Amino acid sequence: MAARFSLGEFELIAVSDGIYRLDGGGFFGVVPKVLWEKKARPDEKNRVSTGLNSVVVRTGKQTVLIETGIGNKLSDKMKEIYGQPAQLLENLSAAEIAPEEIDIVINSHLHFDHCGWNTVRLADRVVATFPKARYFAPLGEWEYSRNPSPRDAISFVSWNYDPLVESGQMTLLKGGEEIVPGISVQTMPGHTAHMQAIILRSGGKTACYISDLIPTSAHMDLAWGMSFDLYPLHVIESRQRYYEESVREKWLTLFTHDPLIPWGYIEPDERGKMKLVGV
Repeated sequence: MAARFSLGEFELIAVSDGIYRLDGGGFFGVVPKVLWEKKARPDEKNRVSTGLNSVVVRTGKQTVLIETGIGNKLSDKMKEIYGQPAQLLENLSAAEIAPEEIDIVINSHLHFDHCGWNTVRLADRVVATFPKARYFAPLGEWEYSRNPSPRDAISFVSWNYDPLVESGQMTLLKGGEEIVPGISVQTMPGHTAHMQAIILRSGGKTACYISDLIPTSAHMDLAWGMSFDLYPLHVIESRQRYYEESVREKWLTLFTHDPLIPWGYIEPDERGKMKLVGV
């Protein structure tokens, strides 16, 4: 069953594209294995279970989908490396949400594991999975995807977004825009230069899909970044900025890659270290 949460007048529904495996050293960067394996048990290949969490937001007027997982269009080589669970549409159906009901799709950034179900193959074409939806993604992210560095070129799969840009179905954002009343984006650099958090506000309550800035509840320490982060020092700065506001105002944090916990409240413990409080 999909997890559900009431945020003011909004209903949040956590839906998953499944679980895939990432190298534990890559997922926790410079953090020693003797520390991170206490929070994420690796398999015999040193891989850890990694969630693919999307969130549906029912505002009362629109049905909004945040992130679309890995999808079902990976190459054979990428399937071999990452797997391809491809469960999002099945889990949306289980939550009684049809693709035609989605009005808006928001991508925090354009790495393949965040926008894979944006599109599907139909015969010899690639078309929008959510035919009636308006799509939104960061402009800077799309511009960078045209000529990424060799370090992260594998992260970009152009048919997840280029057909939507070309058709005009995807709007590219500079950061700070309100997409619909109560749903806005804010640039949080670190993982990439232009990644955007999605901020939800309703009835005096706030939630934030923080994406890969804090990918799981095991990454809440300021220094526990990923080796996939392009700008590690900016990750620390952005997390500090996020905690200053979210802890003070008691925001609900939504985790993109936690395999077990879709969301929770973050607050400091007696030592000043961040801890997760359930909802």
